[in-house]
Amino acid sequence: MDRLPSRLWIEALVRRAQLSGASAFVVQHGDDDRGDVLVKVASLNGNAAAYAPSMNLEGERVFLNLAMQGIGPDEASVDEYVARAKARDSDLWIVEIEDREGRTFLTEPVEN
Repeated sequence: MDRLPSRLWIEALVRRAQLSGASAFVVQHGDDDRGDVLVKVASLNGNAAAYAPSMNLEGERVFLNLAMQGIGPDEASVDEYVARAKARDSDLWIVEIEDREGRTFLTEPVEN
């Protein structure tokens, strides 16, 4: 199954977050069509989480909570990871969501 162009997917994510009362903004604009995505969710209490897309065993797109790789929950470690990802991939979209409840607003399943 073809996926949405990255730009449209990002616009929908940002809009979902904003409609729910959270703040969301693009930190880095990636490739409009096929750029990959990194989502940072800051809970505004010094903690944050990072989410990256992957495929599950059925070939469906899911997001991985990168805490399973030791990234977070402190916001400083998430920011360090985001900075490294930004430096290595200029086509990467980076979205930051600020939400006291820590909601991702992802419609895809999240694997912890």
